[in-house]
Amino acid sequence: MTHSTTSPLANLGEFGLISRIAAKVFTHESVVTGIGDDAAVTAISAGMHMLTSTDMLLEDVHFRRTWHDPYRLGRKSLAVSISDIAAMGAIPRWTLLSLAIPPELPLDFVDNYIRGFLAMAEEYQVTLIGGDTCSSRSGLTISVTIMGEQYPGQIVRRSGAMPEDDIWVTGTLGDAALALKLLESGETVSDKLLPRLLDPNPRVYAATTLAEAGLITAMIDISDGIMADYGHIAERSGVGGCIRLDELPLSSDFLSYSAHFPVIPYQLALSGGEDYELCFTANRNNREKVVGCAKKCGIAVTRIGIVSSSPGVTAVNPDGSSYKAQTEGFNHFK
Repeated sequence: MTHSTTSPLANLGEFGLISRIAAKVFTHESVVTGIGDDAAVTAISAGMHMLTSTDMLLEDVHFRRTWHDPYRLGRKSLAVSISDIAAMGAIPRWTLLSLAIPPELPLDFVDNYIRGFLAMAEEYQVTLIGGDTCSSRSGLTISVTIMGEQYPGQIVRRSGAMPEDDIWVTGTLGDAALALKLLESGETVSDKLLPRLLDPNPRVYAATTLAEAGLITAMIDISDGIMADYGHIAERSGVGGCIRLDELPLSSDFLSYSAHFPVIPYQLALSGGEDYELCFTANRNNREKVVGCAKKCGIAVTRIGIVSSSPGVTAVNPDGSSYKAQTEGFNHFK
């Protein structure tokens, strides 16, 4: 008796895999033609503009299969793109997914990855409308394109921060970076910290609520660390900023675990990245409104600094002295 050495993916084939994915897709009334044609057709809401963003996740650069189970990897690969749309105060609507898959990757891995991706999509009412698949000779590669929409007057850019504006962040900082450091060190990671790295929650509701209330002057999501990401706001707005370290929101788990490492905890919170929280600026006269809006969304916001008129982003220690960050954030080309 002979046994086939062909993998389940090879037996399924590209179009078989696409059909397998399409059968599970959440649909939305805005999708006129979805997966199965040469191009998707979508209907944009009247008076709104479309926003488009794209992200790539490479195995052993953005994720490791030994740490990222396929279900949460699927969720995260869409979450980071949803976060980009949220960072502009917009509503995520449609997504395209392209996968370069190693031939030896088990079909169960692909199925569970897609299950996680589509679970995140349905959670945020995003429809998968197409994409591509191919074979990879160098690990799993994921490419996600996302499209959203918003009324022109409610789209928030990085370029609107003004001197004397407050600098705010949602949630807590540094948890994902600490979880990664613990994994790299072979340490146990708590059930509270690990999801911050493997299964982040994009802050769509908070972003759209604040944007629609007209309270935000500039915004960005925190993927490369608050110092680097606020730095993008500062550069685009032609301003600077000062961040107070004693105001950084740090979780109790972060404070407990970080004591085991020689690195100063502030460093992970400032430059660790992958928080996928929001950093935004707002007029100081709107402080109570910002807090009230965030409370309505069920999320904490913290004022961590102030926008300055002089260029450059600085961090200040609790005693008032200047803090020198060791790195400015993640850089793919360093």
